[in-house]
Amino acid sequence: MQGFNVDTSHFLAGAVLVCSFALLYQARLFALLNVFAVQSMMLALAVGWQAHVQQAGHLYITAALALVMKGMIIPGALRRIVQNMKIHRTIETVVSVNLAMLAGVGLTILSIMVVFPIARMAGGLAREDLAFALTIILIGMLVMITRRNAISQIIGFMSLENGLILAATGAKGMPLVVEVSVASSVLIAFFVFGIFIFRIREHFDSVDVDQLSAKRGDVE
Repeated sequence: MQGFNVDTSHFLAGAVLVCSFALLYQARLFALLNVFAVQSMMLALAVGWQAHVQQAGHLYITAALALVMKGMIIPGALRRIVQNMKIHRTIETVVSVNLAMLAGVGLTILSIMVVFPIARMAGGLAREDLAFALTIILIGMLVMITRRNAISQIIGFMSLENGLILAATGAKGMPLVVEVSVASSVLIAFFVFGIFIFRIREHFDSVDVDQLSAKRGDVE
């Protein structure tokens, strides 16, 4: 039974990681939003499984928050923002997709090299899930760096936060107050980002960060 629990945990964490690589691959905003929604749903399953394995009832709340907020509400709201503001739906990238995917593989190797020696005394469940989580965090940062569109950078930020949740729950969970505060901060950040994007579009008619930098130079 223990082996089944570990294998299932690794499978679900691996599914979240695969979605991170899928985020790197996407070139269309709607596809990016759909992949993020799937990633958040897989995160909800991973956290729910950890709640079952650890007998930690408060983790079910975390799983529900991830499913409802990040799997449904936030992607749906961002999709409406894209439609209503008629934002250009092709994502401009700093580097090619192939190079970004190669960098993602390198980050995966780096995460394993960093986590395994440090967490040698931890059980296989915690050690390997932490390696998955660190990779998801780093790839979230990579999405933010390699995408020029502001909305895709927001998705990268929230994907990074998914990795933080996975890391915390894999390490025997977080106190409920921390989980609720994290979920609340993400919701607040989403509304702030939404207002920010609306103001950018209203004043500059673009959400491409390169174009915004150029216009800032013109102003200066």
